[in-house]
Amino acid sequence: MARLVWDAAGEKYFETGTKMGVLYVQDPTTGQYGAGIAWNGLTGFTESPTGAEPNKMYADDILYANLRSAEELEGSLTAYTYPDEFAECDGSAAAVDGVFVGQQTRKTFALCYRTQIGNDVTNDIGYKIHIIYGASASPSEKAYATINDSPEGIEFSWDLTTTPVNVADVDGHSFKPTASIVIDSRKFTTDGAKAKLKTVEDTLYGSDNSEASLMLPDAIIAALK
Repeated sequence: MARLVWDAAGEKYFETGTKMGVLYVQDPTTGQYGAGIAWNGLTGFTESPTGAEPNKMYADDILYANLRSAEELEGSLTAYTYPDEFAECDGSAAAVDGVFVGQQTRKTFALCYRTQIGNDVTNDIGYKIHIIYGASASPSEKAYATINDSPEGIEFSWDLTTTPVNVADVDGHSFKPTASIVIDSRKFTTDGAKAKLKTVEDTLYGSDNSEASLMLPDAIIAALK
């Protein structure tokens, strides 16, 4: 038996940044996600889970059980700009090239972005790939202001809700549907594991031989298992 050690060298981890954003727009007719589109100017995504509220049950004059409601993933997305393809997700549709009509039907989309992991030894020890499925953007405020002696770029923001996708059983362990998958590069240390991770990244981001495309949870798990 050994005494626990806190703040050992190399174990003071932190997570930072938001980069390598990719947008995948869902076709409302087929339900399939289109090719990935690079999202430049992405500044942040805040995950705000809701639900999982306790529902206490009393019997025999004591707390008999504590049930929790279903958990849902909501969030807020911020960016200085967005791909043209996101306009349809934000309630705009192109009437002709360069002319957008607002208050239209909003398309569902998926989002992929990457965060960096560091520690007290290095700021780049690894990274996490975050994938959000079934996202829908709510109408949001856009504040335009005059240019003054302290000009700033307009930062757009959207509130998101999600619809979970199914996750198949893995080695007898069952999973509930989810709207979020996270891949931690630190867990893939061998050459074989790194090669599997690269295959997933080449699919998500595209490669010389194929365009970027979304992977559902089952495909990711099967590729990295």
